[in-house]
Amino acid sequence: MENDQLFPVRVRPGGPAPLLLQTVHEHRPQVGGISVLKARGTVDACNAVEFTEALAEHIAHADEAAEHPVLDLTEVYLACAAAVGSLDRATGSLACSGRALPVVQPRPHVREALRTAGLPGVQVHATMASALHTLESGTGTSGNRRPG
Repeated sequence: MENDQLFPVRVRPGGPAPLLLQTVHEHRPQVGGISVLKARGTVDACNAVEFTEALAEHIAHADEAAEHPVLDLTEVYLACAAAVGSLDRATGSLACSGRALPVVQPRPHVREALRTAGLPGVQVHATMASALHTLESGTGTSGNRRPG
C-alpha cells in the first residue's frame, strides 16, 4: 500500500474544519489497482472549486495508472449545494462514459444529499467492502479494467 501525504485544500481559523485529502494506492487480487482519495473536513463554497479540481485530478491519475478510483467520504461534511455540485463536475467525465465513481461511507446527511441530487457519475456505498465487492463482481459502473 502506498500513501501520499495529507494536504490542506483550505485552512480558515475559527471556521469549518479544513478539508484534507490523502491518496492511498492498493492492489486487490480480484480487482487490481485501487486509488482511494480519502477526504476529511468540510467542503463548502470557499473550497468547492479546489475540491473539484483535486477529485478530477485523482480520477485522471487513476485512469492513467489503470487503477479504479474510489472516494472515501467517511469524515466529510458537505456544507452547501456547491459542495454537491463539485462532485458532479469532477465525475462528469465518468458519467459521460457510462461509469461512476464509488463513493464510500458518506455520513447520513451526505448520503441523503447525494441520493437527492441523483448524480450520474457517483455510486454510493455504505462500506468500502461493498464498493470492492461491486468492483470484483464487475456489476459496478466504475470501470471495466481487470487485472492482467
